[in-house]
Amino acid sequence: MTNLSQRDAVRTDLAYAHHIYARLGLIDHTYTHLSARDPLDPNTFHIMPFGLMFDEVTPTNLLHVAMDGTVLQGAAASYNATGYAIHSTVYTHRPDVHAVFHCHTPAMVAVSALEDGLLPLSQWALHFYQRMGYHDYASLVLDAPTAATLIDDLGPHTSLLLRHHGALFCTPTLKAAMLLTYHCERACQTQVQLLSMGRPVRPIPAEVCAQAVHDLLSFETDFGERDWQAWKRLVGPAPWVER
Repeated sequence: MTNLSQRDAVRTDLAYAHHIYARLGLIDHTYTHLSARDPLDPNTFHIMPFGLMFDEVTPTNLLHVAMDGTVLQGAAASYNATGYAIHSTVYTHRPDVHAVFHCHTPAMVAVSALEDGLLPLSQWALHFYQRMGYHDYASLVLDAPTAATLIDDLGPHTSLLLRHHGALFCTPTLKAAMLLTYHCERACQTQVQLLSMGRPVRPIPAEVCAQAVHDLLSFETDFGERDWQAWKRLVGPAPWVER
């Protein structure tokens, strides 16, 4: 694969991620953002223009942005300041991260606001057992110093619940970020439904939780690949061409 096609492949996969989010109902109008680190220049990343719906994103209308905020490709006026602050800070401090997905569904926001956060009440939730960070709400993230507090709370993890706000997934691959988003959403939906039933909850023993998180995260050698291919089939080949 040539250098140019490596970049094109990442931009195509990032566009697919937006369409998968839209199909799964994970979007919040135009207000969340997904990004991917550039494979050729790791000090840059790709992110959607502010104001588009997720199913309007294409490989060609994505912005290419430097860590200092310079828009290298695309319309500079369509850049999201909070997107830049969050994504550039994560990429700068976590060289292992190549995809950053930020979302806020009602279920994620509801669970993030609970004192205990995400509880080990389902198999979906066990993907995050003792592997989830928490960040207290402090209004919009508009600058690097504010975003740096996210890094402190994320620690070595790949997942962060933003209290009263949503979630952040910081992973080595786009497909891993997509699968963690799906599992977190299902876990949060289940927790909201379960706690609303007003009945005693049967806990999962701690030793079982510890074994389960190991088994779940090592079940496949390429975490998220199988599901990623299934989601791409779900949205269809190059769905942006049909628009």
